[in-house]
Amino acid sequence: QVQLVESGGGLVQAGGSLRLSCAASGSFFSIGVMGWYRQAPGKQRELVATVTRAGSTNYVDSVKGRFTISRDNAKNTVYLQMNSLKPEDTAVYYCNALVVPNYIGGTENYWGQGTQVTVSS
Repeated sequence: QVQLVESGGGLVQAGGSLRLSCAASGSFFSIGVMGWYRQAPGKQRELVATVTRAGSTNYVDSVKGRFTISRDNAKNTVYLQMNSLKPEDTAVYYCNALVVPNYIGGTENYWGQGTQVTVSS
């Protein structure tokens, strides 16, 4: 079983910054793609950013140039640096990881519990 524990959410004024962290723990062989998703009230969960084990990144257009995703493979941790925050960034942010459970292969999809980010105008 794998646990993803997020931290770093909170309340910030528009234009401010926050850094989210998500640490994976438990028993697994390796972790593939890690990412951040968000869900605002009344809206569907959407992809924010992903990063591969090799460091290749992908962002939704609305956060390009403002958010940076990174990871530390030795610590099994993914980060999301959020700058120039806007009220429309307000949402619950969820960490996601595709985990390889053992040397045989295959992947399992895990989610964190979510962390609230609120941006005031």
